[in-house]
Amino acid sequence: MNYLSYHSVDVVNGQGTRCTLFVAGCEHQCRGCYNQKSWRCDSGHPYTDDLEQQIINDLNDSRIRRKGLSLSGGDPLHPNNLDAVQRLVERVRKECASKDIWMWTGYKLQELNPQQQAIVKQVDTLIDGKFEQELADPKLQWRGSSNQIIHCQPLQ
Repeated sequence: MNYLSYHSVDVVNGQGTRCTLFVAGCEHQCRGCYNQKSWRCDSGHPYTDDLEQQIINDLNDSRIRRKGLSLSGGDPLHPNNLDAVQRLVERVRKECASKDIWMWTGYKLQELNPQQQAIVKQVDTLIDGKFEQELADPKLQWRGSSNQIIHCQPLQ
């Protein structure tokens, strides 16, 4: 997996102060996407064990209290990203028990394959659906277009 950027302190992508990882790879390629550079799986930088450990360390840092981890992109549920994202969310659940996980994906909840479903079951808040420029609304919180749905745990 590759990633475009990692923000150890972020107050925009989810509730509270968070760590946010923007992954590379998106097959949806929505018209009007603000992050087109994330579409290619080889964009950005290789995701490493060191970065993963840094994310865990940042989430557990008591000097800057973070509410949780946000995963965006690209698309964290792109087939190229599944193994790394699954490992990361499992580690957050195990090693950062009090932290929540938010995820944005262009896939709809009912379209997910078994591995994607296993990941999503560990996510507290999922924003699903492609960005649709015709339905864009800057007043929406946590999503870009009105077709996107905010699912909160338990996800069904």
